[in-house]
Amino acid sequence: MNSMDKLLEIMTTLRDPVKGCPWDREQDFSSIAPYTIEEAYEVADAIDRNDMQSLRGELGDLLFQVVYHAQLAAEKNCFEFNDVVEGINKKLQQRHPHVFGNETVDNAKAQSQAWEQQKLQERRAAAQDAFVSILAGISLNLPALGRAQKIQLRAAHAGFDWNNIRDVMLKIEEEIKELTSELSGLTDPMRLQDELGDLLFSCVNLARHMDIDAESALRAANRKFEQRFCYIEESLHAQHRSLEDASLEEMDRLWEESKSSMSR
Repeated sequence: MNSMDKLLEIMTTLRDPVKGCPWDREQDFSSIAPYTIEEAYEVADAIDRNDMQSLRGELGDLLFQVVYHAQLAAEKNCFEFNDVVEGINKKLQQRHPHVFGNETVDNAKAQSQAWEQQKLQERRAAAQDAFVSILAGISLNLPALGRAQKIQLRAAHAGFDWNNIRDVMLKIEEEIKELTSELSGLTDPMRLQDELGDLLFSCVNLARHMDIDAESALRAANRKFEQRFCYIEESLHAQHRSLEDASLEEMDRLWEESKSSMSR
């Protein structure tokens, strides 16, 4: 028995009505979905930390999530794990005609555009000639930054895009002015949320034009803030003091000190 077959057997045993695990027997698609998302983020975290040992383990955890959902589907006579594998095999071959067929592409950008066009054709075929927006099929459960970038990319492939980064910067400046204007008055909180959303959306657009993943950029900024803030805490702790004992000016000084300390 190979490793994959062994994993499938373990999954079946865990779900066995008699000798299976009580917790695993109680789960369904909805209850498992949050774990699937969590495992995907843990894979991304291991990659960000360049921790190959952790990555190997996290990929196993993510694979188990696929097996879990496939088992749930098999119990409902919907599909089995092999159907999942066959489906992705077929899809990858269809979406890479320049590799598995006779078509050619000039570069990665051209391939990305061809990929999106192929997916659009598949969505329209599935809709049986009903109208399908080019924005259809972008998961609502994606993180907002990532979803914004996908929406913008789809629109850009259709020609709806700023011509250059300077135009995007001007749009950001415009959104900042509009938000500032709203802040200067007694504005409905929903109006402020709307203007702030427009500003964030424009910042994502800037990231896309710079070929930067907005979600990754913000994760990196989060890590940087955490490291610098922890430096403040640790510095105060070394003096037998807490954050409550320090003034804002002192914390600012330690913040600046952390930047030079961490750059060494």
